[in-house]
Amino acid sequence: MADPLSGIVVGKIVNQTFETVKNARDFGPTLEKSIETSKALDPLVEQIKGYNYSLGRPREEIERLEKYTDNKELIRKSKKLSLNLWKFLLFSGQRAKLLKQYEAFQRYLSLVQVENKRDLMEVLTHLKGNQVNQIRGLYGAPQEPEFIGMVKQFNELKVELMKDGASVLVLTGLGGSGKTTLAKKLCCDPLIKRKFGGNIFFVTISETPILKSIVKTLFEYCKHPVHDFINDEDAINRLGNLLREVGKNPILLVLDDVWPGSESLVEKFKFKLPDYKILVTSRVGFRRFDTLCQLSPLDHDPAVSLFCHYAKLNHSSSYMLDRDLVDEIVEACKGSPLVLKVIAGSLRNQPFEKWLDMKKRLNSQSILDSNSTDLLCRLQQSLDMLEDINEKECFLDMGLFPEDQRIPVTVLIDIWAEMYDLDEDGIKAMVIIHDLITRNFINVIATRQVATKTDMYYNNHYVMLHDLLRELAIHQSKGEPFEQRKRLIIDLKGDTRPDWWVVPNQQGIISNWYSFITGMLVKQKQLKVAARILCISTDEIFSSDWCDMQPDKAEVLVLNLRSDQYSLPDFTKKMRKLKVLIVTNYGFSRSELTKFELLGSLSNLKRIRLEKVSVPCLCILKNLRKLSLHMCSTNNAFESCSIQISDAMPNLVELSIDYCNDLIKLPGEFCKITTLKKLSITNCHKFSAMPQDIGKLVNLEVLRLCSCSDLKEIPESVADLNKLRCLDISDCVTLHILPNNIGNLQKLEKLYMKGCSNLSELPDSVINFGNLKHEMQVICDEEGSALWEHLSNIPKLKIYMPKVEHNLIWLHGIRS
Repeated sequence: MADPLSGIVVGKIVNQTFETVKNARDFGPTLEKSIETSKALDPLVEQIKGYNYSLGRPREEIERLEKYTDNKELIRKSKKLSLNLWKFLLFSGQRAKLLKQYEAFQRYLSLVQVENKRDLMEVLTHLKGNQVNQIRGLYGAPQEPEFIGMVKQFNELKVELMKDGASVLVLTGLGGSGKTTLAKKLCCDPLIKRKFGGNIFFVTISETPILKSIVKTLFEYCKHPVHDFINDEDAINRLGNLLREVGKNPILLVLDDVWPGSESLVEKFKFKLPDYKILVTSRVGFRRFDTLCQLSPLDHDPAVSLFCHYAKLNHSSSYMLDRDLVDEIVEACKGSPLVLKVIAGSLRNQPFEKWLDMKKRLNSQSILDSNSTDLLCRLQQSLDMLEDINEKECFLDMGLFPEDQRIPVTVLIDIWAEMYDLDEDGIKAMVIIHDLITRNFINVIATRQVATKTDMYYNNHYVMLHDLLRELAIHQSKGEPFEQRKRLIIDLKGDTRPDWWVVPNQQGIISNWYSFITGMLVKQKQLKVAARILCISTDEIFSSDWCDMQPDKAEVLVLNLRSDQYSLPDFTKKMRKLKVLIVTNYGFSRSELTKFELLGSLSNLKRIRLEKVSVPCLCILKNLRKLSLHMCSTNNAFESCSIQISDAMPNLVELSIDYCNDLIKLPGEFCKITTLKKLSITNCHKFSAMPQDIGKLVNLEVLRLCSCSDLKEIPESVADLNKLRCLDISDCVTLHILPNNIGNLQKLEKLYMKGCSNLSELPDSVINFGNLKHEMQVICDEEGSALWEHLSNIPKLKIYMPKVEHNLIWLHGIRS
């Protein structure tokens, strides 16, 4: 007889199994419904979260919403389970979890309906009683602008604005670079509007701003009664109270087109509010504030897009232009949004021949000469901001150097020290450079930081100049008649010569026929110029048939060349006032430099810098104070010259030799030049020996031997340099010993020894540094620091281990 109890149990099992199979069958549709519901809810939840943030609602409301709507993890596990059919027995339990989540969400919605009705009544009551205090929308800025390019800068500023907290952000760039457009676009961005809601204010600042008027404008934006303020202080106090009232929510204040010298005005708008952003647009960079974003030229693709937009080049155009033609015209616009807009506007709906003519003009002359007075006016306004006459002149000197080439800061220091009576160390020159950086005229890169900023060592610093600004500098230098220009810039290509170019040989032929008459003509034809700075650029096929010029007043001669053979101009010997000679070869191989002896008669010549040339035998340069050789061949000058070096340059104060790979040893003759104060031999990888008598340089204050990888030792006589303040042996990787008596250098202030990996111990004399009355800094790496550990008790001895960064993109010809 069957057991009734067992029958009941079997029945339950059968029923449960049937229910499990049924639930398993319904699992798929339930999961699909949950996925569809989640997809529909996600965007709505994000919008609600944005409104909640803008309205300052409690965070708990959002957390509750997320709790009942966030089922992504449950869906993910369910989808994974659905792929494993052999686990169908688990489908029933997972379906139950999905249904439970859905039922909880339904109950939450019922509660929210009641809360929404309450909130609506609250809003209506608030509007009725405080209608005058409401702030809606964006105030002060026109509608959303057309926006192409500048994506990187847009995203960077957007990230900063979305951060919590108070800050001042400065967006800087030249006139026409797109600052205002970018600021307006940020104000119209959905995420920015979601965060700041109605508390976005856009105010344009004039050249001579009136603070009380600006504050009145902000009161109008806020729909508040506008007061007659007693003074600026009263206006700011009342504005602070207003912003604190509306500052329960985040505030964005845009101060557009703030002029130089108005930092104090921006400061007045700073208030202690929890999430208050001030975005400043200016042609100058106000570095005292938190974030600085500089607008750079547009890359090619966005530049093409911007150009095509303003030229109305789209599929509806009556004809489609060749892409190469568009690319060439865009390339000539130098990435400037203003230039692209001006040129594109002038070509809109013009015939094809007009486009070809524009390309030809842009390729044959400066863009400033080819089209728009508006463009020149905009750039001129930026230039007029340079109130200091020296700053303006220094900027115009940037036009002395070829397009797309980095300008060594040391070259500028040399020129400016003699032209504008600046100090020889470059302190005032660097002040001007930093001001030009702030005003967005130039950028400076340091290819290698081998010294501290307080050393005033700038051999690795280069100025980068936008092509359009270089054209502006050249354009400004052409403001006077050719013969009267202060800064005469001549660009010679191949055998093509300007009309005024008269070659002496041609005059000689004429004079054979008409001795007296032609003698008078020759005198008239000799080009006499008044320029204080003469710059001549030549290309690879220049034939060196120099003009018979009379640059009697020239104090600076800049020669930019690209040829393998190059002779100094014959008229150089007439340049009695010449103080600075800069010869730079931008070609691939070193240039053989000849007629160097012409410099022997120039008694005022103080500074010579040669780059990428084979230095010829030296001549007598009695008053030369500084000689700089960069990437040069020195053998002829140092080893094969019949004139003693000490006789050739008896008054030399500074010698800089950099990247001269044929230099193996420094001639002992240099030790006789007791006027020498600075000696730098850097990056000369075959250099292996210093003269033993270097201790005779009794006035030497700075000795740099960094990155000379073959240098194994330093002469013992270095310890006799009683005025030595700075010794740099960084990255001398084979140097294995220091002079025994190095501790006798009681004037030493800085010792650079980073990267001296073969240096395993210090001489005992370093203990003498304990007698120093001034602070001495040892700048090294971790290995070097370990050598000095036993001297850590010396109070005046400080060990520094700075991070050193290298910039390998430094060679000439690399586009900035």
